[in-house]
Amino acid sequence: MANESNPCPCDLGDKIEYGGLGQEVQMEHIKAYVVKPTSPKDKAVIVIHDIFGWQLPNTRYMAEMLAADGYIAVCPDFFVGKEPWSPAGDWSKFQEWLQDKKPTTINKEVDAVLNYLKEQCGAKRIGTVGFCWGGVATHYIALQYPEVKAGVSVYGIVREREDRYALKSPTLFIFAEVDQVIPLDQVNALEAKLKEKCTVEHQVKIFPGQTHGFVHRKREDINPADKPYIQEARKDMLNWLNKYC
Repeated sequence: MANESNPCPCDLGDKIEYGGLGQEVQMEHIKAYVVKPTSPKDKAVIVIHDIFGWQLPNTRYMAEMLAADGYIAVCPDFFVGKEPWSPAGDWSKFQEWLQDKKPTTINKEVDAVLNYLKEQCGAKRIGTVGFCWGGVATHYIALQYPEVKAGVSVYGIVREREDRYALKSPTLFIFAEVDQVIPLDQVNALEAKLKEKCTVEHQVKIFPGQTHGFVHRKREDINPADKPYIQEARKDMLNWLNKYC
């Protein structure tokens, strides 16, 4: 666990504002928020938003943290202009809302982002990080794109595909112990099946006492007791990317 006297290098805490360090650009048919490191780099991370969309300050903040660690960070609009889920939405209508926003039907968007990173940014090594909906998308990309060198799926699991354990790139799965969206039995089943069937590096890590959304929680919403776990998860994310990208 991160030590309070030696905080996680990605915990920028009070040093930056949300969504203030990058710019919005057009990538073929989609928009994206792009943050570049202070010195030119050839490594990049696709940061994949949750159900609340690409403009959520929490997710852009994570992109800024990754850029501070030397990555070209890109947070694309994987909903392609469609309305994100509202925190005040009627959950009985969630599955209907999700029908045209499946995290396993994103190839066209991923291709556009990869083209942009390679051709416009000179990226040679690319990873992915995703949260909730984006965690599922990150898992999916790890099954489909061996050119993506590493993935960090944060509270997300592909459930419906037969090939969901056939990872093609090293993937770290981060989960919360007290998650109403992903029960621990699903996490344990994922870990067991990956050990049995997966041939690339992978890790499943569960953070005690944490709830869904803890890793990309805004600083004003962080309970002091949770902060060490949040710092640890963010450091794990960076260490995984640094190791494989």
